[in-house]
This record gives sequence, structure tokens and C-alpha cells, in this order.
Amino acid sequence: MKKNIVVLISGRGSNLKSIINATKETGYPANISLVISDNSKAQGLNIAKDNSIDNIIIEKSSFDSKKKFEDDLVEKITQHNPSLICLAGFMIILSKDFVNKFKGKIINIHPSLLPKHKGLNTHEKAINSGDKYGGCTVHHVNDRMDDGEIIAQQKVIITSDDTADTLKKKVLELEHKLYPKVIRELLS
Repeated sequence: MKKNIVVLISGRGSNLKSIINATKETGYPANISLVISDNSKAQGLNIAKDNSIDNIIIEKSSFDSKKKFEDDLVEKITQHNPSLICLAGFMIILSKDFVNKFKGKIINIHPSLLPKHKGLNTHEKAINSGDKYGGCTVHHVNDRMDDGEIIAQQKVIITSDDTADTLKKKVLELEHKLYPKVIRELLS
């Protein structure tokens, strides 16, 4: 029996697409029961619709406080009783209260080899720091940005002719393999 996961997005949804593709494989232990976006213009919403996955928009700006926004998120997520909540390009740092409600069930993928290069512009940071490797990290989520316990990482060599764009493409390919693999391992 497949376990429910909820995916939170803010943008184009390329990691969402890789998870959806994995859920179609025989024996994959997860099924996406809901996609939530905090951005009504997120392209990932179309990917969810094209795959007949329930999806909703919950924009933080529609609420008078972060707490009310998170309360609504909790209510919608809880209705689906997920075994995992997967952040896939979700651009909001969640509060300690939110994280504690789903203790150990929230994971994220980040386009750097954490703890290096938290936040945005990771590929520029890796190149400008003279790093030999770039990569991606799947980690448990806590209330600090890109800070939770590391579950898995995959790395790629940064070559002298890499730019932020070429490195981004190489790392994204790794993300699309690593994230579904980690979800499989956590739920099997």
C-alpha cells in the first residue's frame, strides 16, 4: 500500500515532476496526495494538474500573520495524513511550531553540499568560493534555513569552465535522481 506524501512548491516544479515520475514506477512506496503552492503563478501547479493531483494555492500574503498562514497549511496537510511532507523549491522558512507538528516528517532538497552555501545563489557561491564540488542535499527540516540533519548528498565536479548556469543544470540532474530515491528509502 502506497503512503501519502504532500509536496510544497513555490516555482517551476522540476523536482515535483521527478517525484511524480517516480510514483508511477512499480513498487514505489509513495503517492502524492496533495501539492500546495504559496505562489499562484508557480508552474509546478500545472504539472500537478496535468497529472490529476489535488493542488491548492495558499499564499502567505492572504493572511494577516505567518501563524494564520501556517495554521491553514497545517489544516490542509493534516487532511491528507501524509507520511512525508516534501519541500521542493518551497521558499518559506517554516516556524518551530509548524515543524514540531510534523516532527521528523518534513524533508527538503537544497542545491548545495550543506552545510556549505545555505540560501539562494548556491551555484555562484560554490564557484566564487573555488569549491571543487557542487551538489545537492536532502535534509530534515527544522526552523532554520537549510539547517536540518542531512539525510543524503550527491556531488558533481565543478570544472574550470563551469558557470552558475552550467553548474545549476548539472546539480538539477542530480536532484531529480536523489530526491525520489531518498523518499523511496524513507518510506520503504
